[in-house]
Amino acid sequence: MHTRRIPGPSRLLHPLRRPRASRRSLPTTRMTRMTRTGGTLLAAAALLVSACSTGGSTTATAQAALAALPGSTPSALAPYYTQRLSWHGCGVAGFQCATMKAPRDYADPGAGDVRLAVARKRATGQGKPLGSLLVNPGGPGGSAIGYLEQYAGVGYPAEIRARYDLVAVDPRGVAHSEPVECLDGPQMDAFTQTDITPDDQKETRRLVDAYKRFAEGCGRRSAALLRHVSTVEAARDMDILRGALGDRRLAYVGASYGTFLGATYAGLFPERVGRMVLDGAMDPSLSARRLNEEQTAGFETAFRSFAKDCVRRPDCPLGGPGTPPAKVGDKLKAFFKKLDTSPIPTGDADGRRLGEALATTGVIAAMYDEAAWPRLRQALTSAMRRRDGAGLLMLSDSYYERDADGRYSNLMFANAAVNCLDLPPAFSGPEDVEKALPAFEKASPVFGRGLAWTSLSCAYWPVRATGRPHRIQAKGAAPIVVVGTIRDPATPYGWARSLASQLSSARLLTYDGDGHTAYGRGSRCVDSTIDAYLLRGTPPAKGKRCR
Repeated sequence: MHTRRIPGPSRLLHPLRRPRASRRSLPTTRMTRMTRTGGTLLAAAALLVSACSTGGSTTATAQAALAALPGSTPSALAPYYTQRLSWHGCGVAGFQCATMKAPRDYADPGAGDVRLAVARKRATGQGKPLGSLLVNPGGPGGSAIGYLEQYAGVGYPAEIRARYDLVAVDPRGVAHSEPVECLDGPQMDAFTQTDITPDDQKETRRLVDAYKRFAEGCGRRSAALLRHVSTVEAARDMDILRGALGDRRLAYVGASYGTFLGATYAGLFPERVGRMVLDGAMDPSLSARRLNEEQTAGFETAFRSFAKDCVRRPDCPLGGPGTPPAKVGDKLKAFFKKLDTSPIPTGDADGRRLGEALATTGVIAAMYDEAAWPRLRQALTSAMRRRDGAGLLMLSDSYYERDADGRYSNLMFANAAVNCLDLPPAFSGPEDVEKALPAFEKASPVFGRGLAWTSLSCAYWPVRATGRPHRIQAKGAAPIVVVGTIRDPATPYGWARSLASQLSSARLLTYDGDGHTAYGRGSRCVDSTIDAYLLRGTPPAKGKRCR
């Protein structure tokens, strides 16, 4: 389930939010990709909700449901469940860290371990303790530990932090947990600048070669781990962590791809589900092609919301009052086309110029949170009127988690590794993409062409996919809260509706708003509803909607 950026597999990530004095306007430094799509890219804005509200309900009846694992723990896994975690300081005040072992291959537990990084912040207040609350920000590839230390552990409501031990584990292959590695900094710079809207066979070959080099790098540097970073395996790791923490049931808040991870856990261990919130839900019943196409429509929806807001502002470089979104999109596409042949300066120390690929990623990065729209307007104004691409390059770098020294986190590597293992590729070759271009361009006139081509990346992955589209019912699970945002760019609202219809105990909470995910984004209705559920176990009423 993934949503992400320009060449490379798609990703669905939840933006890493750093707390301010108020919870109403949390900034958008990303740390997510999207989804479990399969394309890589850049993620863009979304079309109207009606265009993506079909979710996957039409296919859900055709897929088998994820089967629950036996209720008893196999003897070969017992040592993992009973391991004692040795907690120590993390270097961040108030947080503790530990290392947990899990079998690298659950089919052969004796074949070796994977070491997973875990962090927690103990409950801080009075009142009856509620145990552990595991958090995951999405990706795949986002660091749950980073999210805990920088947002959840200090930004979640005080009462929740007082009653729960907040816990995070970086999934296998991610950040501090034996990270997947693929390319070095200069190689990633070249990869992120690859043209994702090829105009002829020569440019198509260059794009395909970029995908192959990326895949070959992952296969060479992370060969032992690539076959064992699936979402199913990460969900099984979470159950080992539950056991090691001494919790009878798993309480969990997952965002974006974290909803797929959480739903997978519920499907495998329904009787062990505690209070579970799945915010910005993904639909496990969809193929990689469907996920990518519907996410493309989602980014178009978000872009149209941005366009309507932009033209009302005096600093909008894409049009004036009354300019329809389609015209705004045409102007942005014309700007991208100009950059395709004539990149502009950025002042970057490594000499990078702003071409179409980086500019598109920068725009898409700002679609995840409407709080980033002013920054995007400023960046577009500088690029379009003053030929200064620094602002859009900064947005793109934040999306890729590239630092000022030219180093990349392993976000994109893990994103690709998980996405390409979880689902068969969306396309088998360039010919398939060419046939699909009309559908993608209909879904998003602005971003469709690029997002279609980035959906090709998993075709060259060195490891065959082990997962398939499936429904998740989790029969016997306690009530699960599924949250969907009407104009969510990365996880279209229809996905939340579909997942809620699959889970036997789900309650759907709808947020009529913009941006990716809903909890902690400024809606008192959403926040109070989720807080009440986490603290008292009271799920939202059926059909609950918030603004």
